[in-house]
Amino acid sequence: MFIGWLTCNLEVLLPHSLCRSTTANAPANRQMPIDSVVSSNAKKQKKQHMRKMKQITLTILTVFMLTSCEFISNTFTYKDKTKEFVDNLLKEDYNKCIDLMAMDHEMAKNTNVDTLKMGLANFRQVVIKNWGTDLNYTFVNAEKKLSTNAEENTPPNTTRVQIQFSNNKNFGVLKVLFDDKSKKILNINTLDVNEPIPSMILFWLFGVIAICIPIFNIYVIRQIKRSDLKKKWLKYIAVIFLNVPAITYAAINGFSFNLLSFQILFGISFSYMGYLNSAWTFGLPLGGLYWLWKLKQKSEFTAETEPEIDNHTETIIEEEK
Repeated sequence: MFIGWLTCNLEVLLPHSLCRSTTANAPANRQMPIDSVVSSNAKKQKKQHMRKMKQITLTILTVFMLTSCEFISNTFTYKDKTKEFVDNLLKEDYNKCIDLMAMDHEMAKNTNVDTLKMGLANFRQVVIKNWGTDLNYTFVNAEKKLSTNAEENTPPNTTRVQIQFSNNKNFGVLKVLFDDKSKKILNINTLDVNEPIPSMILFWLFGVIAICIPIFNIYVIRQIKRSDLKKKWLKYIAVIFLNVPAITYAAINGFSFNLLSFQILFGISFSYMGYLNSAWTFGLPLGGLYWLWKLKQKSEFTAETEPEIDNHTETIIEEEK
């Protein structure tokens, strides 16, 4: 009896929080280590997943950057080599032209040098007759093409390049095939292009109008985000993708209209690759216009119903009084 009474009194003397921690919370304390282990394992797995994603992203970015740097350096090489080749051609220095050509390539092994010089002389006459000797050069594009049609394929280990050249009035385009290993010319000719140099003022003015389309679409997306609409991601997709029909202005061909051309990148596309391939295109922002109209209707409906609700609540309160 004395021991039991002593025990009871000790429990009474102990602080309430200490008693509760040793009795009521005992099972919870035994479960805490298991929960902490599970949460720590989940955190470790999440960290490992994030590290893998970062490594993959960094690898892709590194490869992209290296490829881009190599492409940019090759761009300058292609342009400089073409300019040097044409300048020597106009000077009738055919030996230097041949030095700039990949004569060791398999495609050029059976080429007769004398026949090649005669072909270069004829090519020189074509250039001088149509464009003169004082020429400016602009890189247009470079491509490696794979197609089911064998004739359209780019030969292995080669790059097809287009270089624009012009005098003060007209411009033309050189189509040059380069060997990837030696960075020398395998083949060169002119496209069937001899056009007057266009005025670019209207081209850039049209570009100002085209730039307004993505600005408008971004504004509508921000309005949707601030609203209380449900399934907002569907509205975003409509704004981004529903930009149709498309209106195009090209530096050479002027205006054109395409009824079923969707401009999915916020309603605009742009290319600036020489006079021949420079164009602005924008789609009418039907998705953005529709959802802006819906948001405006909703706000007007809310503005009309709020005074009615307030008046109704006031009448109920007065009746209760």
